[in-house]
Amino acid sequence: MDIKQQIEQALVRAVEAAVAAGQLPEGAELPPVLLEEPPEKELGDFATNFAMQSARVFRQSPQKIAAAIREHLTGDWLDHAEVAGPGFLNLYLKKAVIADTLRAVLAAGEAYGTLPPKDAPRIQVEYVSANPTGPLHVGHGRGAAVGSALVKLLRTAGYAVDSEYYVNDAGNQMNLLAVSVNARYLELLGKEVEFPDNGYHGADITETAQRIIDRDGDRYLALPEEERLKLFQDVAYREKLAALKDDLADFGVTFDRWFSERTLHPGAVRRVVDILLERGTAYEKDGAVWLRSTDYGDDKDRVIFRASGVPTYLAADIAYHDDKYGRGYGRLINIWGADHHGYVARVKASMAALGHDPEALTVLLLQMVSLYRNGQLVKLSKRTGETVTLRELMEEVGVDAARYFFLMRSLDSQLDFDLDLATKKSNENPVYYIQYAHARIASIFRQADEVGLAAKFGAELELLTDETEIALIKKIAAYPEEIERAAAEFAPHRIARYSHELAGAFHSFYNQCRIVGQEEGLASARLALVLATGRVIRHSLGVLGVTAPEKM
Repeated sequence: MDIKQQIEQALVRAVEAAVAAGQLPEGAELPPVLLEEPPEKELGDFATNFAMQSARVFRQSPQKIAAAIREHLTGDWLDHAEVAGPGFLNLYLKKAVIADTLRAVLAAGEAYGTLPPKDAPRIQVEYVSANPTGPLHVGHGRGAAVGSALVKLLRTAGYAVDSEYYVNDAGNQMNLLAVSVNARYLELLGKEVEFPDNGYHGADITETAQRIIDRDGDRYLALPEEERLKLFQDVAYREKLAALKDDLADFGVTFDRWFSERTLHPGAVRRVVDILLERGTAYEKDGAVWLRSTDYGDDKDRVIFRASGVPTYLAADIAYHDDKYGRGYGRLINIWGADHHGYVARVKASMAALGHDPEALTVLLLQMVSLYRNGQLVKLSKRTGETVTLRELMEEVGVDAARYFFLMRSLDSQLDFDLDLATKKSNENPVYYIQYAHARIASIFRQADEVGLAAKFGAELELLTDETEIALIKKIAAYPEEIERAAAEFAPHRIARYSHELAGAFHSFYNQCRIVGQEEGLASARLALVLATGRVIRHSLGVLGVTAPEKM
């Protein structure tokens, strides 16, 4: 149990004691006890506004409530408490508490921040799931960074998690892939052809067609078109999926499972449609099958089977999510683009219609990414004249910068990605700022080794009394709680923010407190603090999928 938890529990006990003593009325529904760090050291190590938050409930002045709590507040950690202002309760810790806190962090080693396994149902996170018809663009990159960091964050918080990519390898987009490659193939061989308006115009399609020609020449001209299209679809699909997997792997993203949509057709799709009809949550009209999605909050009923007998995209998604539920997950998390906003209600409605709990499905919507260079919006790839690809972004700014910049804002906020800032080697660049802190730490240890200085975890830690030392220890101590909260909120951006704040606390300490050349006890204690800081920087960057270099 960390110091904040100890204090919060002690405050709850003090409130209960004040109620038992008749100083506060019984039966009141109390707000949670929350701690914050005052902006100024003179106001204590921690403070709570509980008295102000509970004044209406207790029907007493905040000052009187705070005084009653202070009277009953006890703990080995407590030096003294003061009632301040309109009813704040400022708490001052004993000096040994800070040392004990750091000692516990050091004892936990590299695992500090990794929480014990939770007794909770398994979670599945599905993300990216881009069509295998072309290269990943920067929007997919943000989804990849967020999804992979969320998986790592949840696992770090003690949850059992599986990651999954849903491969849309069935349906009209695959037919369009085939006809697009076929058209480019014919063009490259000098044939006159009208390229389909709804086809894929990317340079990668032409490259695929050229590779087919380089390998097999014009041998496929003699094939019936239907046979040639089937062949080209298979070739292009395998090539696009392999390239997609390579891009993701280079971006530090892997999946526990790649789920093929093809496996759902026709059996699983037909099965869920029949179940919906049997349950009366779907009906037939004009030869088509409709989901009664309005019964579950959607704005209109949706077609799931066309009159032609061809299932809609929604039908396949229903079958896919039914499969997920059938695997026994306690929570399903989908990360979709913001353009899928209207689709959420349909999928949730279909799950309710099948008898599943729609609340077990969480959909996180990812907002757009805008790239800027020299203050100007970048819309097109230099290489292809089309959308900027994830591969191009990695080549320009590096994997670490790309991942951190994608993660430093909440996924539900639009991201303006400054390409110039991402490559800048200065403290303005947030990922450089954090990584430089870790490189500084490695340098400190190299210097310490040269003079024979070692970190010590004993009584020496009580010598850490400088304001910057205390602030750094408190920031380190807050890390497990930050992991817990970030996981609960599905918010890896909190860890990106925390790592930046930790680096800031370290830089302040570094500029204020010398190590080599100081009295041995103090120097070894400061080195121990540096050791703990380095571990937490590595751990937090590891959650984000960002490296922690030792030299820069």
